[in-house]
Amino acid sequence: MEEKIKAYLSGLENGDYQQLASLFAPGAVVHSPLYGQRPALEFYRELLADSANSRIQLLHIYHQAGGRRSAAHFIYEWTLADGSLVSFDCVDLFEWDAGQKIAELRIIYDASQARPALERQRNQQP
Repeated sequence: MEEKIKAYLSGLENGDYQQLASLFAPGAVVHSPLYGQRPALEFYRELLADSANSRIQLLHIYHQAGGRRSAAHFIYEWTLADGSLVSFDCVDLFEWDAGQKIAELRIIYDASQARPALERQRNQQP
C-alpha cells in the first residue's frame, strides 16, 4: 500500500488526473473539508481546476497490519488558480477494496485558511 499512497501523493502534487483516477475503485468516494462528500473522479476534476500548483512533504505512512486501512500524514502547500497560497498539515485516511484500489478517502485538515482563499477565488470568477 505504501507505493500506492506515494503514487497518489505524486499524482496529487503533479496535478495528474489520470494517475489519480487509476488509483480509485469504481464508485469510490472522497470526503473533503472543503468540497464535502463527492465521487472521487468528480472531486479531483474540481480540485485540479481550482489549483495552480501543489507541493507535498510526506511525513509518515501508516498501515493497518492485515487490514484495508492506511493513513498518510503530510504537509500540503496548495497554490490556488488565482495564485493564493495556503499550507497545512493533512492526514488522508485510505480504505482499500479487495483489488487494492482506493474505495474511500477521508481528508482531514484545518480548513480555516483554505476555505476563505477558495471562496475569494470563486467570487472573482465571472
